[in-house]
Amino acid sequence: MRKLLVILGVPVDNLSMDEAMARCDAFIATGRASGRTAQIATVNADFVVNSLHDPELRRILQEADMSTADGMPLVWASRLLGGPLPGRVTGADMVPALAKRAAAKGYSIFFLGARPGIAVQAAAILQQRNPGLKIAGIYSPPPASVLEMDRTAVELVQAARPDILLVAFGNPKQEKWIRMYAPELHVPIAIGIGGTLDMIVGVTKRAPVWMQKVGLEWAYRMAQEPRRLVKRYLHDFGYFGYFLFQQWWAMRQGTAVSMVPVAPEPTAPAPPIAPEISTAAEATPTSTMTVLRPQGRIDAANTSRFVETAQRALATSPHLTVSLKAVTFLDSTALGALVGLANEARAADGALYLVEVPKVLNDLLALVRLQHFFEIHTDAEGAERQRTTQPAAPTPVPAPSGWAVVKAPRIFDAVTAPALLERCNERVTELPRLVIDLSDTTFLASAGMAALIKLDRLTQDHGGALRVAGCAPEVLRTLKLVKLDSILAMFTTLEAAMLSQTEPKPAVPPPVVRSSQAQAPN
Repeated sequence: MRKLLVILGVPVDNLSMDEAMARCDAFIATGRASGRTAQIATVNADFVVNSLHDPELRRILQEADMSTADGMPLVWASRLLGGPLPGRVTGADMVPALAKRAAAKGYSIFFLGARPGIAVQAAAILQQRNPGLKIAGIYSPPPASVLEMDRTAVELVQAARPDILLVAFGNPKQEKWIRMYAPELHVPIAIGIGGTLDMIVGVTKRAPVWMQKVGLEWAYRMAQEPRRLVKRYLHDFGYFGYFLFQQWWAMRQGTAVSMVPVAPEPTAPAPPIAPEISTAAEATPTSTMTVLRPQGRIDAANTSRFVETAQRALATSPHLTVSLKAVTFLDSTALGALVGLANEARAADGALYLVEVPKVLNDLLALVRLQHFFEIHTDAEGAERQRTTQPAAPTPVPAPSGWAVVKAPRIFDAVTAPALLERCNERVTELPRLVIDLSDTTFLASAGMAALIKLDRLTQDHGGALRVAGCAPEVLRTLKLVKLDSILAMFTTLEAAMLSQTEPKPAVPPPVVRSSQAQAPN
C-alpha cells in the first residue's frame, strides 16, 4: 500500500529514490503483462498551485500511480502537516536513475517532447553513460495545446512499444496528454519530466549539490532565468504558502495536541477500527458491502492499522464504505490513506464510499479539494444504492422540443468518452440536434472536451447543432481554462438549452492556452 501525504489536495508518495525505482520495476512487470499504463508525476510547488485552479490537473494528480516530491517546498510542507517526507525525488534525478536501471534490466525508453534536437542529445548522453541503453524512439512535436495536437505522437509510441515513456511537454500539458492517451498507449510507465532533458544536455544548469541539499535550487534557477521564473516563483510561493497555512490551521484546530506522529501511550491505546456489515447490504440478498466504522483520530500513529483493515475488506470486495461519523480528526497521512484506498478500489472496478461525514471533516475535504474525488453519501444505504444502480448507457433520447438529450458520464474522460461518441455517431443522422447534459459530471478531462468538439462538428456536418447544459462549477472552470465556453453553446439548465432560440456558436479549433507551453522547462 502506498504511503501518501496530501498537500493542498495533491497526494505525494512518501518514498526514497530506491523505493521509487523498485515501484517502477513493478509497474513495468505489470504493464508488460496487462498493457496498462502507470502514470508518474514529479510534483513541485508549481504543480500544486496550478492544481488549485485547474480541476482536471488536480484530479490527474490525485489519481496518478506515483507522485514524487520534486521540490523542497513540498518536503518542508510535509513536516508541518505531520508526515515528513525523507527528501526530494526529482525528475532530474529520476531520469538518469531510470536510464541506468533500463540499461541493466533491458528496458527501452521513448523520448517525447522538448525542443527540437534536445531529446536527441539527451538520449545520446544517457546512452554514453549507460552502455546498452535501448532507445525506442525520439519525437519532438510542434507546439500545440493538448486539444490541438494530432495523433502522430500516439502512433509513434504505439509502434515503438517502449517500457518507459518520458514526456517533456511541461506542466500541465504533459500530465493531461498522458491521461488522455494512457488507455491506448499500452506503455508500462509514462512520466512527465518537464525540463529534465534540458538539464541533461546542459541548456539549463543544475544548482551545486550543497544548494540542492539546503533547498536553494529554486534560487539558482531563478538567477539563471530571472525574466521567466521570478514572476512564477513569487506567484507560486505566495499561493502555496497561503493555502498551506489554511490546511495547517484547519488541521491544528482539529486537535489540541501536536500533529507530529508519536507512539500511542500504553495506557491509552488507539481507538478500535473494526469492519461491520451494513444493514443495507443485509437487506440486499445478492451482495454485501463491508462498512468500516473507525473512531476518534486517524493520524500518522494509527493510519497503517486502518489501511490494513481496509485492504483486508478490499480483498473480499472492491466496494468499501467508510463511516466517518465517529471520527474526530484526519491528518494529511490519513487523507492520503483514503486517496490510496479509493484509487486501489477503482483499479479493481470498485469504489470507496465515505458516509456519515461530520461537517468539520466535510469542510476539511473541501479545503484540500477532495470533496469531488471521493464518493460521499449521507449513509451506507445511499452508497449501496449507487453501487447496485447501473449507469444508463449514453444514448441520445429524443425530447418533444426536437432536441435529443445525452446524459454525459459522471467521470467524462478517455475511458468513458468513446462510448458516448459511438452512440451519438450511430444516431446523428436522425437526431442531429444534441444537448449534452453534464449535470451529473464531476470530472471533465481533456478527452471529454475533445469528444464535445467532435460532436459539435459532427452535428453541424449533419445540419444540426450541439448544446451543452448543466455544468457544475468545477466542470465549467475546466471548460473556461481552454476557452471552450466561448466556442460551444453553453446553457445553465437542460430546459434552457432545449427552449432557447439562440443560434449556436460555430465550431472552431480551441485556442492555444497555457498548457501549450510545451517546450518550457518545468
